[in-house]
Amino acid sequence: MDYFQTVLLALIQGVTEFLPISSSAHLILVPVVTGWPDQGLAFDVAVHAGSLAAVVVYFREELRHMAVAGVRSLAGRHDRESRLAWAVVLGTVPVVGFGLAGKSTIEAALRGPLVIATTAIVFGLLLWWADARARQERDEYSIGWREAVLVGLAQAVALIPGTSRSGITMTAGLMLGLTREASARFSFLLSIPTLLAANVLIGRDLLREPQSVDWGVLALGTVVAGLSAYACIHYFIRLLSRTGMLPYVLYRIALGLLLFWLFW
Repeated sequence: MDYFQTVLLALIQGVTEFLPISSSAHLILVPVVTGWPDQGLAFDVAVHAGSLAAVVVYFREELRHMAVAGVRSLAGRHDRESRLAWAVVLGTVPVVGFGLAGKSTIEAALRGPLVIATTAIVFGLLLWWADARARQERDEYSIGWREAVLVGLAQAVALIPGTSRSGITMTAGLMLGLTREASARFSFLLSIPTLLAANVLIGRDLLREPQSVDWGVLALGTVVAGLSAYACIHYFIRLLSRTGMLPYVLYRIALGLLLFWLFW
């Protein structure tokens, strides 16, 4: 894989990981349009590590407060940061459980381009419906344990390719009355343990199937994915109150129709 391919694939991963537009749909399109071979497990680990680093750095202050408050809560001292910390933990349990139990089976059975095209459109329309009807009355600190589990179950649905992890969790947040920005922030916080778990699983597969490693390509992919992911998070949250979800819904529909046209 040359440096141009590395930069393009890392950009796609960094941006689509956090926008509600389905990273799997884009990664299926790339080899079709370019004819490039699969980038390999080592590259997947590198770009996911870059995305994980970006979201950790962006939310570093919130994470610090949540970690301290989470430890204090073990002694019975609860506050809004500890509630948010435990909400993230509870929201992660479903996707980890379903992922360990059946991720490979789900992907093997449902990774076809027509399935991805369908989920890109269907869950895009669901996002539009949730955004149009959202009360937008609450922030992420108001999430209770039941709501955290509901968002976590929604996140588990994103194991189906084309759904979009960020898209489905933002949809669930909007349905629960969160503001657009709060839905996005909670979705991004949920991505931290999810990306960490994904890296562990991919890394485990990598150890089982050793590959030759080009450290220069991996380093470049990690940096590009991290920088693009950080910029994506920053500008998405800033622009969300002005743009709403409609531009992403329209993009998803167009992407799904393109996949149907290419693969039907």
